[in-house]
Amino acid sequence: QVQLVESGGGLVQVGGSLRLSCAASAPTLRYIMGWFRQAPGKERETVAAINWNGAATVYEDSVKGRFIISRDNAKNSLYLHLSGLKPEDTAVYYCAAKVQKNTLATIVPGDMEYWGKGTLVTVSS
Repeated sequence: QVQLVESGGGLVQVGGSLRLSCAASAPTLRYIMGWFRQAPGKERETVAAINWNGAATVYEDSVKGRFIISRDNAKNSLYLHLSGLKPEDTAVYYCAAKVQKNTLATIVPGDMEYWGKGTLVTVSS
């Protein structure tokens, strides 16, 4: 079992940037990891996911070209660099992990096994 703790959220203006981090309590080599978000009154959605060695990534269409997911297995960490932020990016952002059994494909929140408690990103206009 792995515990996940997110950090790096905050208040940022439209067009600004943030870097979210997720620290895992155990080695992350076995896991597909991802970032998800949930805005008030909306369902949790996938933002981006990355396979065990970082060679493959997937992104939700609205964040392509603006967000970059990366990982450092030596530090048991996952990152999300957010740029070109928009008000609609405002949400609680969650880090999650699942044991990788197959090639990385479309990931939905229900696929994930372990979750952090989230970090709030607020984009002001």
